[in-house]
Amino acid sequence: MSEKRPDLSAHPLTHWTGPLGLPDFSKLTDDAFGPVFDAALAAHDAEIDKIAGNVAAATIDNTLAALELSGRALDRVSSIFWCRAGAHTNDEIQAMEREIAPKMAKHWSAISMNAALFARIDALYQKRADLGLDAETLRVLEQSWKNFVRAGAKLGDAGKKRLSAINEELASLGATFGQNVLADEKEWALFLDAGDDLAGLPEFLKSAMAEAAELRGQKGKYAVTLSRSIYEPFTTFSERRDLREKAFRGFAMRGENGGATDNTAVVKKTLELRAEKAKLLGYANYAALKLDDTMAKTPDAVFGLLDPVWDKAREKAAEDQVELQRLAAAGGHNHAIAGWDWRHYAEKLRTERFAFDEAALKPYLQLERIIEACFDVATRLFGIRFEEKRGIATWHPDARVFEVKNADGSLRGTFVADYFARPSKRSGAWMSALESGHKLGSGARPIIYNIMNFAKPPAGEPALLSVDEAKTLFHEFGHALHGMLTEVTWPSVAGTSVSRDFVELPSQLYEHWLTVPEVLAKHALHYKTGEPMPKELIDKMLAARTFNAGFNTVEFASSALVDMAYHSRPDAPEDPLRFEAETLKKLEMPDAIIMRHRTPHFLHVFSGDGYSAGYYSYLWSEVLDADAFAAFEETGDAFNPALAEKLKEHIYAAGGSADPEKLYTAFRGKMPTPDAMMAKRGLL
Repeated sequence: MSEKRPDLSAHPLTHWTGPLGLPDFSKLTDDAFGPVFDAALAAHDAEIDKIAGNVAAATIDNTLAALELSGRALDRVSSIFWCRAGAHTNDEIQAMEREIAPKMAKHWSAISMNAALFARIDALYQKRADLGLDAETLRVLEQSWKNFVRAGAKLGDAGKKRLSAINEELASLGATFGQNVLADEKEWALFLDAGDDLAGLPEFLKSAMAEAAELRGQKGKYAVTLSRSIYEPFTTFSERRDLREKAFRGFAMRGENGGATDNTAVVKKTLELRAEKAKLLGYANYAALKLDDTMAKTPDAVFGLLDPVWDKAREKAAEDQVELQRLAAAGGHNHAIAGWDWRHYAEKLRTERFAFDEAALKPYLQLERIIEACFDVATRLFGIRFEEKRGIATWHPDARVFEVKNADGSLRGTFVADYFARPSKRSGAWMSALESGHKLGSGARPIIYNIMNFAKPPAGEPALLSVDEAKTLFHEFGHALHGMLTEVTWPSVAGTSVSRDFVELPSQLYEHWLTVPEVLAKHALHYKTGEPMPKELIDKMLAARTFNAGFNTVEFASSALVDMAYHSRPDAPEDPLRFEAETLKKLEMPDAIIMRHRTPHFLHVFSGDGYSAGYYSYLWSEVLDADAFAAFEETGDAFNPALAEKLKEHIYAAGGSADPEKLYTAFRGKMPTPDAMMAKRGLL
């Protein structure tokens, strides 16, 4: 006898009855995902069949709107599941991820290749000029048509079958890649003893390492983990070169350690399938396919941005390396600067040039105060307010829930933030949505979340952030604002549903407000004394903003260039890791710096399709964000009300409702040149 299908209208995974529109997480069980996914997929299939089989002529309402509003149960169970898979996974969730990823890919491929459904979309597209559509609806129709075509709607039966198989396999490979990296990060730890092992380490780092060791059952020890919040400060401050090298190699070799978690074969197969997919769809290479609907449009345009930045960054890094070598020699070390030395001696150079070190800043950058700063800036710019609601169940006890209100007190949405690293969470920081805000049909309020990986302090102690971590918090909150401030009608263009090289503009732009002097004066308060960060220290920090620009840009740009090199080929390299090495050799990559994300752990590019042939987009958006903040600087007021209103209307609230170039020009009056970005990075 077959198992009874879950009632999607009442199941807690699809019928959300928690406070503030959230699911009731207290009622969710891991074993429920599989049956609910199957039922939701079947329900969505039935909806698609009804839309495609409608005998009435296609209209915006009965076809485009019906398609956009379909699959609500599937959206809901998916959003919870993928949140759990990234933020709080376990063996059962990971096994399910490997099963669900290809199943979902097959499902969406079938929709994209449904001939009757595409015929209805195509009928609307062909007569779009005569339908009297508003600008947003017209854009949604055009984007929908293009998405169908890029997903294989015009292929023959054999082509559709092969493309569907490719998509399923790519989804499986992406899930495997991410799980392999997480496994390597979870399993690796360097346990240290008190005394000489901790030479040079500041108290905040020793405290975080003690907590990390205790979490791993080694109370009384100190653990170096591969979380950036521990790894980077350890390799910065540790006087033990041998231990820095061990940490560096552990970090650099994630996904390349042989055995079951090695990603070498996963990468090779992924690149082969992507190249085949591009060819099947009529593109010269995978980058051409991915860039077709971006601001950059072509690989040549991307290289046109990256190449001059790379040349400047390499020159700057070479100058800095001479200085680092001088400092090493002055300390009695004649070895050449290696990857595990750069951060260490760069910090000494920063101290020499600017008379302060990173450790001097951390007491003033309490996590709680930086969260308040994020909220305060949003209130001053956009009028929205945040109120924490305690006692609401989420996916993990560390996650916190905030009610988001408009200036008039009306409810805008819900924000959930999960700040601390743990073994069940993948590395990095990101924003996503349990629910996207839109106005179509009965509409929906946004439920947005941010995930971070800050080192968790011992109970009763405050979490202290580095400047880079504080910027990361502002960055991801900028994405969250993009999701929360959305004012569009159509779900497919809501919030962050914009071209890949525009999506980083709201996040990178928001980072600028962290270092506005009045924001620091109000929120950068010493965790013990409550005193504001001294002006002298602020001035030194601001003066040092472009310090180490060569290293930082080489790290990033090398990753972006390797990503484009992989995907702008017509075929896949026989040996991807050898290709990585050869590409870096051609670029004359400095020996003492490695890619920010080496191929075997390049989650942006290989754990899914999101940033494949798209890692450059951070730099592309940086051109925009440097120019956009310059608009505020030109007025002499970082919170200029008129400009903030334009920023909200054309950037944060507009989603993908119009071409990004049009939206940016509506805000700024013109498109920027890369000069402001190069100056911001300290490369000019």
